[in-house]
Amino acid sequence: MSQLVMFSNSPVKASSIIGTRVVNAKAESLGEIREIVIDPKTGRVAYVVVAFGGFLTMGEKLFAIPFTAFDYNLTNNEYVLHVPKERLEQAPGFDSEHWPSMSDEKWNRDVYSFYGRAPYWE
Repeated sequence: MSQLVMFSNSPVKASSIIGTRVVNAKAESLGEIREIVIDPKTGRVAYVVVAFGGFLTMGEKLFAIPFTAFDYNLTNNEYVLHVPKERLEQAPGFDSEHWPSMSDEKWNRDVYSFYGRAPYWE
């Protein structure tokens, strides 16, 4: 039986995004959104930081993911990331004590490239 899922792209408060569950296309829980990183020059969301735990072999790790890589499922109040778990295991991540340099253009390009997205600044 097919279920109708409502998606929304309306503006929302950052505080309502932080802590929201992230799932894959199979509705399997991946983690939750921990931070939203905004480019102060453009005012655009550079990416969100997601904490993944449980399915990875290591402990909880943080990942910068372009916000455009997600769909918002209004019905379940969750963000859907259309990336297989096997691919996420290869994602560039970091721990909460050692954040990457947010101003490093190569690092930012690598993040956007990994998720198959055009950089927000282009």
